[in-house]
Amino acid sequence: MTDEFNSVQSEKLCKLYSRYREALDQAPTDGQWMPYRWWMLRDELNVCWMTYSQMLNEYASELANIINDLTHHVNRLRAWDKVVVALDVDEKLDAAHEFVDMLGTVAMGLPYAIKSRFAFAAGHLCHQANLAADGERWKDDFPTKNLYLNDIEPYCAKWRRYRGFKLRVEPIAGRNFKEASADFRNVYNHGFSSRFLIGMTATVKRIAKGGSVSYAFGGNEPLGVGEVANLLEIERNHCYQAFDAFQRLVKEQIAAIAAVQAGGTAASGGRLTDNT
Repeated sequence: MTDEFNSVQSEKLCKLYSRYREALDQAPTDGQWMPYRWWMLRDELNVCWMTYSQMLNEYASELANIINDLTHHVNRLRAWDKVVVALDVDEKLDAAHEFVDMLGTVAMGLPYAIKSRFAFAAGHLCHQANLAADGERWKDDFPTKNLYLNDIEPYCAKWRRYRGFKLRVEPIAGRNFKEASADFRNVYNHGFSSRFLIGMTATVKRIAKGGSVSYAFGGNEPLGVGEVANLLEIERNHCYQAFDAFQRLVKEQIAAIAAVQAGGTAASGGRLTDNT
């Protein structure tokens, strides 16, 4: 009986996935693709720039990878949205359990990861590139804790393109996304987040305020697949703009490195100090 049940269930899921793939294949691909190997560093670099070169190669490629993943996930969610609209309750449970929950959970966490990776990459690259401006005054004192935009500010602020980069990164995973998603990422890790497609959560909420405690009853409705795709499309577009600003910042750094390599001086960059 168990084998027969598994066989029937597998057949249902295969048909369901085939419908999804058909919807995905027929839909026009939406979005942009972040490029690879878009920078140019001289082959005969001084050994002191090896760290910068290796970091840039890894960080720029991984940022392109994760943003392109987000683009793929938005398209995948839109395909599932076309499929689930015609499903009954049991079929929606199957779709959520086998496919949508995993896709949605990963996709909803990507904007936060991308924002953090932008800060990590820009901070390290600015710090290494500051050698061009600081010369012998350069100190390898970069923080080792988790890096946010405020943490990297002293190492990045004297690069002219940094402010534009920061302004493009800040909106990613911001207040609007947090509120519209019922703070999904935080609640998923520290409580019981909204579900996808079917099922309610947070039916009882404890509210402590002003020394008194009350309880609210109701619950969070499940997140629709199309709703999630719409939210992530906004975040995806923020990421595109941030990647463009990241490219501009890197090109400014490469110009400074090239100038110093040729015996000149860097036009920008350097560690921001209290005396600056």
